[in-house]
Amino acid sequence: MHTDRPRLAPRCMPTHGALAGALAAVAVLSSPPAQAQNWPVKPIRLVAGFAPGGISDILARVVGARLGDALGQPVIVENRAGAGGTIAADFVAKSPADGYTLFLAVTATQSIAPYLYAKLPYNPFTDFAPIAMAAITPVLLVVHPSLPVRNVKDLIALARGKPGELNYASTGTGALPHLTTELFSLRAGIRMNHVPYKGGAPAMLDLVAGQVSLMFDNIPTAIAQVRAGKVRALGVAQAKRTPAAPDIPTLAEAGFPGFEVTSWQGFLAPAGTPAAVVNRLNAEILRVLAQPDVRERLTAQGIEIVTSTPQELAAIIKRDAEIWAKVVKATGARID
Repeated sequence: MHTDRPRLAPRCMPTHGALAGALAAVAVLSSPPAQAQNWPVKPIRLVAGFAPGGISDILARVVGARLGDALGQPVIVENRAGAGGTIAADFVAKSPADGYTLFLAVTATQSIAPYLYAKLPYNPFTDFAPIAMAAITPVLLVVHPSLPVRNVKDLIALARGKPGELNYASTGTGALPHLTTELFSLRAGIRMNHVPYKGGAPAMLDLVAGQVSLMFDNIPTAIAQVRAGKVRALGVAQAKRTPAAPDIPTLAEAGFPGFEVTSWQGFLAPAGTPAAVVNRLNAEILRVLAQPDVRERLTAQGIEIVTSTPQELAAIIKRDAEIWAKVVKATGARID
């Protein structure tokens, strides 16, 4: 028996204009993930806050070269020295959050600057997206060979006998070497004259030339001069000796216990950088730092590789900020 089947309403085909509009809407909704997926499509700028030749520059160039290979786009290192690295930090904080401008941050720019500067132009805690911790570096106390001291006790005795006469160098006002020396002076009960430079390399050059008497410096920029006999090492400011110079005692071993300072370096991007880009950068940076020849090259210069997740780096920045806030307050250091 024949029965009539109900007729289905014909499908309405969209007009050309409606279809184009729908596709445009989909494109707008999906563009951020698509951009992150396609990233990178052009060179990436890696900003370091100190002069060429210093630890930030060394680390940036070693990692940047391999990172560029991994990403298929050049990573161009740009040195923006001055103001303890805060000039570079401010530049990156105000850059587009598109993954094409990165910052090799240090303890000073993220955990010291907010308490040291009266008018810091960026917020270290909210203006950046942490990517990965890269390394820590031991801090070494070195003096010019002409200084009549052989250990830390001799230096303290000399400084007490000549208050305000010994000149010490730093990598810039507010940088870790500056605050480290001020903390050392505070605990030792001495007073010395601060001579700031734009980075570790120029500071070390003047120390070698005898223009200044001493400085606390990261081992990568100091160890070559120590080995050449151009400066004398008095001690490492950490709990144990460093593999880069196992013959150099800690400050505790040299007669000044309880004085430990760690300098870290890590990669940041402007706040708002897509999570997919941050995660990709974290993975690639960790792969680069795991390469045996990279580790060997950095370790030979006193750079101890320590990596992290973005979340762990954020926690480290906040933890160290609590520590250095107390130091800045105790020393009375301030930059207007």
